Amino acid sequence: MSIMARRGPPVRSGSATDPRCGGETLVMAFRLAALNDGRAVLLDVGLVDPPGGGGTSTDGATARWWDLGRLTDGRLADPMAAVSASSALDALTDDRGIPAGDPDGMVGLDDLGPPVPRPQKVFGIGMNYLAHIDEMGRAPSSAPVIFTKFPSCLVGPSADVRIVGDRTDYEVELVAVVGRTCRDLDESEVWDALAGVTVGQDISERTLQNASAPAQFSLGKSYDTFGPIGPAVVSSDLLNEQDDLPLTCAVDGEVRQDSRTSRMIVGVKQLVAYLSAVCTLEAGDLVFTGTPSGVGDAQGRCLGVGQRIDSHIVGVGHMVNHCV
Repeated sequence: MSIMARRGPPVRSGSATDPRCGGETLVMAFRLAALNDGRAVLLDVGLVDPPGGGGTSTDGATARWWDLGRLTDGRLADPMAAVSASSALDALTDDRGIPAGDPDGMVGLDDLGPPVPRPQKVFGIGMNYLAHIDEMGRAPSSAPVIFTKFPSCLVGPSADVRIVGDRTDYEVELVAVVGRTCRDLDESEVWDALAGVTVGQDISERTLQNASAPAQFSLGKSYDTFGPIGPAVVSSDLLNEQDDLPLTCAVDGEVRQDSRTSRMIVGVKQLVAYLSAVCTLEAGDLVFTGTPSGVGDAQGRCLGVGQRIDSHIVGVGHMVNHCV
């Protein structure tokens, strides 16, 4: 049975309906994050769905955290090891993604680095919402527009974004996180191959991006600090609607982007299957799935020093990044 066709309560590891017992697909429930010192941790819902929802109402939000190194005798202390161990993470949590036992403390966004700090591959998808294609004055493509972001651009959910020139732009995106080595996936297998999803900002410097024909997407989107992600990798089974998530981006409190992932031209399942037909995907690989309309460059309102970017995806998380 596919994830989207599941019915009834979540199935826990070791139960009579565990797939190892010939039953239905195991439900995974966890929120994987990384502290600024590099330690992998599990979070409760405090930074994913804080009281008050998205926007600046999340200021001061905190979450309980559990040290994965302590919980696994050091085996999953590194977030890159943890992201490939969905079953082990799930075994530590209940149906809400909450570990047993006392937490190790409380954290806010400022305490977190990127939940996947060292991926081998970071894919970006261009022009994946029709309204964004229209605002940029482009024509729809017959195939997904694929580029790469260099992993050195990745930073955490509260890291500063360095402004380059006068055309540095914001792009809120859902980011799919690969959870195991896979190749030639069928679309029906994709969600089971993912560790989960997180929030991303595909920060873009439009002058360099469009400096040549064809455009240099990879360079224009790979300056240091141009890839905020976080606050956590949320397992897909904790999402109410995997393929229909509301996402917003606000600049200085003004909502600039407001859409839903169901409006993607090519959805998560199709994108990941498409990429896996070309190259082997590995645990920790990231897929930025495209941004909706409302980007600054289309309005002559790009980012400037001192501005604040709030990025929110319901059920996935919230980021706050300041421009320097």
